[in-house]
Amino acid sequence: QVQLVESGGGLVQAGGSLRLACAASGRTNSIRSMGWFRQAPGKEREFVSAIIWTTGSTYYADSVKGRFTISRDNAKNTMYLQMNSLKPEDTAVYYCAAAPRLVIAATGGYDYWGQGTQVTVSS
Repeated sequence: QVQLVESGGGLVQAGGSLRLACAASGRTNSIRSMGWFRQAPGKEREFVSAIIWTTGSTYYADSVKGRFTISRDNAKNTMYLQMNSLKPEDTAVYYCAAAPRLVIAATGGYDYWGQGTQVTVSS
């Protein structure tokens, strides 16, 4: 089992920045992929970004490309999402996820999920 805990959400004005963190514990040596997803009220959960744990390869949704940066610290078993130039449409609960397989955007491919952290961007 892998446990995930997100942190770093909050309220920010449009154009501002936030950095989310996702700390993994448990069987972390089984992790091959980690990702960030978000869910706004009344909408389905959507892919934001993913990173392959061993290679560091990164992937982004078109809506965040150029504004968000995903990274990881293998020694701390922690993944980050640096969010810049935030827009009101980025408002959502952000979830981190982990998988023991290579997966990028498919929510069904991730086995482990955090509890979520709220990000609110005011206009």
